[in-house]
Amino acid sequence: MASSSSVVSSSSSSSSDKGSGRILQFDPFQSLVDEGFWHRLSSLKLDSLGLDQSPIPLTGFYAPCSHPKVSNRLTLLAESLPSDFKELQFSLERAHGNRNRCPVPGTLYNMNTFESFKALDRDSLLKKEAKKILDDIHSGKVEEDSAVLSRFFIISFADLKKWNFLHWLAFPALVVGPPAVVLNLQPAREVFNQGEAQSLSAALNEWRNSSLTTGVLYFLVSIASNSCATIRQLKDWKACQDDGQKDGKIQFLCYREKRGFADMGLSLVGEAVISPSKDCRDPQCVPKAVGWEPKPKSINLAESMNPERLAVSAADLNLKLMRWRTLPSLDLGTLSSVRCLLLGAGTLGCQVARMLMAWGVRKITLLDSGLVAMSNPVRQSLYTLDDCLDGGSLKAVAAARTLKRIFPAVEAEGVTLSIPMPGHPVPTNEVARVLEDCERLRDLIASHDVTFLLTDTRESRWLPTLLCASENKIAITAALGFDSYLVMRHGAGPLSVSDQTNSLSTVDGNGGQRLGCYFCGDVVAPIDSTSNRTLDQQCTVTRPGLAPIASALAVELLVGLLHHPNGIYAPGEIANSIMSSSEQPFGILPHQIRGLLPQYSQVTLIGHASNSCTACSTTVVSELRRRGTEFILQAIDHPTYLEDLTGLTELIESANSFKLDWDDETDDADDI
Repeated sequence: MASSSSVVSSSSSSSSDKGSGRILQFDPFQSLVDEGFWHRLSSLKLDSLGLDQSPIPLTGFYAPCSHPKVSNRLTLLAESLPSDFKELQFSLERAHGNRNRCPVPGTLYNMNTFESFKALDRDSLLKKEAKKILDDIHSGKVEEDSAVLSRFFIISFADLKKWNFLHWLAFPALVVGPPAVVLNLQPAREVFNQGEAQSLSAALNEWRNSSLTTGVLYFLVSIASNSCATIRQLKDWKACQDDGQKDGKIQFLCYREKRGFADMGLSLVGEAVISPSKDCRDPQCVPKAVGWEPKPKSINLAESMNPERLAVSAADLNLKLMRWRTLPSLDLGTLSSVRCLLLGAGTLGCQVARMLMAWGVRKITLLDSGLVAMSNPVRQSLYTLDDCLDGGSLKAVAAARTLKRIFPAVEAEGVTLSIPMPGHPVPTNEVARVLEDCERLRDLIASHDVTFLLTDTRESRWLPTLLCASENKIAITAALGFDSYLVMRHGAGPLSVSDQTNSLSTVDGNGGQRLGCYFCGDVVAPIDSTSNRTLDQQCTVTRPGLAPIASALAVELLVGLLHHPNGIYAPGEIANSIMSSSEQPFGILPHQIRGLLPQYSQVTLIGHASNSCTACSTTVVSELRRRGTEFILQAIDHPTYLEDLTGLTELIESANSFKLDWDDETDDADDI
């Protein structure tokens, strides 16, 4: 070896041939794909990519191996992939590495189907990626970023139903002609004298310890006549272009480490004859290449995944697939974070809870005061016979427990509480409990975003309607007759959004007339509807198919409302007012939906807020805010009080006193 030499270094491991005249070959990387990589790809596929099969930039990581007979391992981690669509679209910078994770650029080709994976032209793809390496050499890019010399790519198919991932990696290597021939290959300690070896080790350790160069494992080494070693970037090749390369001969160093330090016994120094053909100097040349791993690999993550995580992924799969083609505007974040309070855990409550979970709602509170009866399980889908035994379980608690068994990730809570109702006077010894229930119901409504009114009686909907109007919360009612149903969303409360002093108004937040609530069409206050009733009148006797229909419509109404830009202030629409589907991807947003099962008919209606409403009018909400629970207690004990307060009494008396004077005389034909 000359006293002054220049060596091109590679972090790949060379063969251990000691003789001369052998073809120079470099061991390819060994791939290792971490589970986190597939989880990140799954999220990226479902949330951002959809059907897009465009190449995805990757970053692989490797470090010099410490074993003399083991190839370097290229690892793909979660951070190898972009975390979201914005990063994928706007930030193609390579992930940062460190001395144990040197970054290497790569590309992912993920196919939508197994058939398209098999149909890929692997030879053409390998040549395409190898051409990128050759282009980077001609353009000089390798001088600024030598990691592109180790470029790799991966083809894959992700079966997200079965959590099975099929993949095949390739590390393109240019095939030059004629092949490079090894003249000599020895451990570095046998080539360098002690001073050169110590200086080179120190320079290499300094190079690897610097944050600027720790990931740069293609470099130039110069050893001066005084045994001092210097390491340079490839861009400085002109400074030593006359050293180490004579008559097509080139010296190279295959760098190895042991316990994080340069090891001259494991590192190899060789000399080879390289005579690249003229074709390789042609920028338009499509080079021959090798580099595919021997065979594709398959990994199944279903067994290694937490069952709860599997359940969440499976539940979200259908919703995320909706965004690929039909509903790209579907906001799963809003749906998963919205807090829903279900008043009533009966036939309607059970169905609504299931529908909410199907739409990705994860925060559900059920409120009911009853026990599970023997007649419940066949109609109410969250109960079984076991819930009926020993007198019956508390409905709300049992329903929440079943929701968690169905889907462990749901945040379900059961609250046992009786809703105070007008027409049901409160005994003196029960006043404190009823007032406590009123306060607790107010707190529940205030802490939730949406309240579903799903109770059996009309009067049980009054207080929740009033509290929702006062808190300006979304309220949705579903009510059943024997063969008819009503589903409606209540309008916004009588709050003036332009005045933050809690003033009241009959105008909604958009300046239009407010939509009405469940009680706006009534001319009498809610009263006791359960006393002195026969058994069929006490029970909710309906055709079994009504509850699923009404429950589904109630939840669909909420989803549409949550995606409307005006939210609770969205105007009511009827069937013939639908605009283009691009403007309203969920269709119209009705105020009321009324259906008749005997005719299999359904109509959409709009009803505006009434100034005399006993539940949401300015007068009633103002009185609630002024007197609080004292007002509620008076309305419960004296139902006519609400009629007097809102002017309904005067309206009824005026109507009863109105008389018509009939003219008994018959007009002549000439007068008609």
